[in-house]
Amino acid sequence: MILPRLDILKGALRRDAGADRVVPPAGFTVRLTLFTAAAMAFLAVFALALSLAAGRLADTWGEDLARASTIRISAPPGQRDSQTTAALRVLAQTPGVASARALTPDEQRALLEPWFGPGLPLEGLPVPQLIEVVEGGDGFDADGLRLRLQAEVPAAVLDDHTRWRRPLVVAAGRLRLLGWVSLGLIVAATGAMVTLAANAALAANAQVIAVLRLVGATDGYIASAFVRRFTVRTLTGAAIGAALAVVALLLLPGAQEAGGFLTGLRFEGWGWLVPLLLPPLSALVAYLATEAAARRVLEDLA
Repeated sequence: MILPRLDILKGALRRDAGADRVVPPAGFTVRLTLFTAAAMAFLAVFALALSLAAGRLADTWGEDLARASTIRISAPPGQRDSQTTAALRVLAQTPGVASARALTPDEQRALLEPWFGPGLPLEGLPVPQLIEVVEGGDGFDADGLRLRLQAEVPAAVLDDHTRWRRPLVVAAGRLRLLGWVSLGLIVAATGAMVTLAANAALAANAQVIAVLRLVGATDGYIASAFVRRFTVRTLTGAAIGAALAVVALLLLPGAQEAGGFLTGLRFEGWGWLVPLLLPPLSALVAYLATEAAARRVLEDLA
């Protein structure tokens, strides 16, 4: 279905000097079509970048948080070391646990710095001891591990990140869906704007169309002139808008662990080829919209 449409689009782009004289080479419709196509392609590139970045974020959050768990030991200072050792012993005997280690004071201080600032005196605060647990294979039985910890390490609390992971993954998935919905709306708006511009051009040239009919021009010949002109205009504007959007994305900072999503709004790998598809897609939308508008208006003027 798409390949025949592309073949028709190639035919529509072939220059016909005689037919091109039917459509005025300048005017507000030219500027309107070029600007609209460029603006919509610019927004479409960012919608695609947003959708792909959200997808990567959802995958990263899902994989990283699914494999990591935390054990929190809130015990008096005199019992903290012994209970930490007992918890590590339990974890070493638990199937599905790839590794487990107690975080050092410096690592715990680094975790708290974004909220309390640097140089936090952990020694004077009732900060629990944290143990990082990394799953392996099919993972471990969280409920069974909780029961063992409750019996052998009363001060230990297991947090498998499930309650944190699920909302984050759902939010990232919805953000990805929002990006694709935005792209669909942009394509629809492009078709609507091109249709309005084509209708305006056809209405402004009603007398020219009447004369062409008198000298024997067919409606197909007249319609092809408008279709070709608006398709080329849209292709040109979309190419400009997509190029500007790619330059804008390249100027954004690259993905950084500290910046998270805000510094990862770029394409990766084959994703950089996606903007190249937008100008032909915009031209195809313009072709379909202009052809339908031209046929309808020519029928009304008959």
